[in-house]
Amino acid sequence: MAVSASKEVTYNWEGADKKGKRVKGEMKASGEAFVKATLRRQGINVTKISKQSRFKSKGKVTEKDVTLFTRQLATMMKAGVPLLQAFDIVGKGHSNPALAKMLGEIKSDVETGSSLSQAFRKFPLHFDSLFCNLVGAGEQAGILDALLDRLATYMEKTLAIKSKIKSALLYPVSIIVVAFIITAVIMIFVVPAFKELFTNFGADLPTPTLVVIAISDFFVNYWFAIFGSIAGGIWFFFYTWKRSEKMQATMDRLLLKAPIFGHLVKIATIARFARTLSTMFAAGVPLVEALDSVAGAAGNHVYYEATKKIQTEINTGISLTVAMQNSEVFPNMVLQMVSIGEESGSLDAMLSKVADFYEEEVDDAVEGLSSLMEPIIMVILGVLIGGLVIAMYLPIFKMGAVV
Repeated sequence: MAVSASKEVTYNWEGADKKGKRVKGEMKASGEAFVKATLRRQGINVTKISKQSRFKSKGKVTEKDVTLFTRQLATMMKAGVPLLQAFDIVGKGHSNPALAKMLGEIKSDVETGSSLSQAFRKFPLHFDSLFCNLVGAGEQAGILDALLDRLATYMEKTLAIKSKIKSALLYPVSIIVVAFIITAVIMIFVVPAFKELFTNFGADLPTPTLVVIAISDFFVNYWFAIFGSIAGGIWFFFYTWKRSEKMQATMDRLLLKAPIFGHLVKIATIARFARTLSTMFAAGVPLVEALDSVAGAAGNHVYYEATKKIQTEINTGISLTVAMQNSEVFPNMVLQMVSIGEESGSLDAMLSKVADFYEEEVDDAVEGLSSLMEPIIMVILGVLIGGLVIAMYLPIFKMGAVV
């Protein structure tokens, strides 16, 4: 009991193998003696052991890293490379030390008798239930290489959709931030210089100029409160959004109803729903169990609730088509394709075609959105910056006309 309760820490070790080659690595253990004994059994003569600092930077494993690892693992297993050797190749060949360390721990778990899906489940932040369920189904059916290939394709397509949506949102957001910074600089530094110049005119200033000067005075006097409020508001929003399920649900509903981005988010969510369900169903996962993973991968609270409702209705004997229709969040085309898939026994193929269709529609929507946003943003910037410049030069034009 005392041994099992002892706290494990990470040790860095160096040594030489049976051939005299210098090797090094990391190991979680309850003490140095355990590390030495374990490595000795592996034929390694330990020369140095040190405790790893708890504050040492461990890097970060990204979704792109996991997707690339899945594709590499699927490719090597299809080529007949043994599983443990494949982990060695991927871990040593990857530039991210955090991923290499995680793969080393997964490999150690598999070597000690754990199944691959059980080893993945120890890292839920990087391998969700869908990933682990598919790997488990592949292990049981003896088709791990095929399911890893299907899983890699799914992750690549999902990552591509997320990347396209982020790129579509990044452009207008970055322009808004730059416009605000430029406006603040003009209000705090440029307008006061004009104000000092205008005080010597001895004439009444035009209304637009007075309005801009009043706004500038407010910026100069309360710039710290303005910037502090904006920064605090953004921090509070994301802090609450990450921790409040109610706020996430509200934001997801509002996002779907947004006039410009709502349609893009909706079709991307439907594409992810169809792709996930197709991948799970083709792997032989029962429909009711598959919907658990589909709900988690939906990425939108509205579709999460709809998927859970669909799952409940299917448990009562209702068909998938009727259950999806009752949720009232899917277009008629999706319902018709699902209905044909159920009747013909090719549900996974029909869902895959739905996913392909909506993924192409996401591509078109992103391109259309980019071409639409550019002129709108240019007009907004032109009106904002041009309006400020004109307002400040109106008194000069007026004085020139008098002269």
